[in-house]
Amino acid sequence: MRSWLMAIAALAGGVAPGSAPEGLAQTLQPGAVAEGASFDPAAAGFPAFVETLRAQALRAGIRPATLDAVLPTLSYNPRVIELDHAQPGQSTSSTPGTINFAPYREKHVTSERIARGRNAYQSVRPQLQRIETETGVPESVMVAIWGNETDYGGFTGNFDLLRSLATLAYDGRRRDLFTAEFIDTLKLLDEGVPREKLKGSWAGATGYPQFLPSMYLRLGKDGDGDGKVDIWSDRADALASIGNYLLHAGWTPGEPWGIAVSVPSTLDRAAIATRLAAPRCPKVFARLSRWMTLAEWKRLGVVPVSASWVDPQRMAALIEPDGPGATAYLTFGNYRAILDYNCSNFYALSVGLLADAVSQ
Repeated sequence: MRSWLMAIAALAGGVAPGSAPEGLAQTLQPGAVAEGASFDPAAAGFPAFVETLRAQALRAGIRPATLDAVLPTLSYNPRVIELDHAQPGQSTSSTPGTINFAPYREKHVTSERIARGRNAYQSVRPQLQRIETETGVPESVMVAIWGNETDYGGFTGNFDLLRSLATLAYDGRRRDLFTAEFIDTLKLLDEGVPREKLKGSWAGATGYPQFLPSMYLRLGKDGDGDGKVDIWSDRADALASIGNYLLHAGWTPGEPWGIAVSVPSTLDRAAIATRLAAPRCPKVFARLSRWMTLAEWKRLGVVPVSASWVDPQRMAALIEPDGPGATAYLTFGNYRAILDYNCSNFYALSVGLLADAVSQ
């Protein structure tokens, strides 16, 4: 799926700290400098690079008229590169025992966000029930991701996607990746999505679910049967698209994401450490223990904080996001589906906890 790419987009999403508003795209010739602005040497090759994008887009089937309308409006955006280069070298959920979850939880699972989530949950219940039947993803989980990504649509980002993606492709660190997303954004224009809707994070995530353009094309879903997929203003479409994403990420209907547990001080953590090396987000998955059945966890003294045990043969992995002595969580397979949406333990835990609170 989108693995680390979507994590980059989510970290750069509309609700991410430091994502300053950009405003509308400049309507300058590629590489041109507005009157009174200083010339940025880094942008010197941008006009020529834009012409290479034209050639690639034509080969991908983009209409020449679309390119003629878009390419002259593109200019290099130094703010996008500044934000990209400022990304930390490791996730906040990377190394066991170094950074606690509690401050993140206090910021992302607030009483205000829970209350707003409950209101949103109730307002779209008829549509959500149908989507849950189709995907098997609980209504509350779809709402929680919507809340985490854009504060229930409160802010989706206002960077011009085409300008941002062209700038990131020009920068060259992940050129193939962002060139493909740029071309997919042009495909959205060819399909009739107005350019004024194509705003989002500096890294290209857009709409209520903060999908990259490629994900919209692949997994966007019509949630209200009007024949359109509008993830920018139609809540039903956005929530159906989130549910469809999780379904394709391996969501198992009827299975919880996890439960809060108490861990005895005598637990031998070395003995339960994972023996697997994850092919993606290895530091994130390293914080999770190896898989064991709930019956095995019970024998080790790991017990629920409030919920009752489910199937004793269900497999679960332990995470202690605030270290020994604090609340821990036994996570199930659906927790991994949330990690596929954004590969961060803190994100996945906050989604699960917000979903639990919203549904109460």
